[in-house]
Amino acid sequence: MNRITTVAAALTAAALLSACVFAPPVTTTTDSASITRMSEQAVATCGAGNVKEVNAKSFTCK
Repeated sequence: MNRITTVAAALTAAALLSACVFAPPVTTTTDSASITRMSEQAVATCGAGNVKEVNAKSFTCK
């Protein structure tokens, strides 16, 4: 009887320690209209050929 209790405790501990954590996937939706607007603003501010990086929320000049 003692052996069954030990095995049951070990199985319970293993099940509790191996539990999976479900988290929602991280997704970023990039709106192409936002990027287009930001690109136009970047060219207007930095000048043609001087834009380093553009994303949906900001831009950087060279």
